[in-house]
Amino acid sequence: MVIHQNMSPKAVIEIWGNTLDVFKNYSVPISGNPLNSLVHEETLPQLLEELNQTIGSPVTGPMESN
Repeated sequence: MVIHQNMSPKAVIEIWGNTLDVFKNYSVPISGNPLNSLVHEETLPQLLEELNQTIGSPVTGPMESN
């Protein structure tokens, strides 16, 4: 599974608790709102890449929106 921009930090942490530190590093509030509404557009791709690396997902490209 891959973490996408429309997922909420709360849902991500419920599945992958080891992502909490990544959210803390980026000062992302742990809420039910989607990541793309909580994180600046410029930071979102980097955050998604780090989150997916943390969970061991090999996918990095198609998580961004055009």
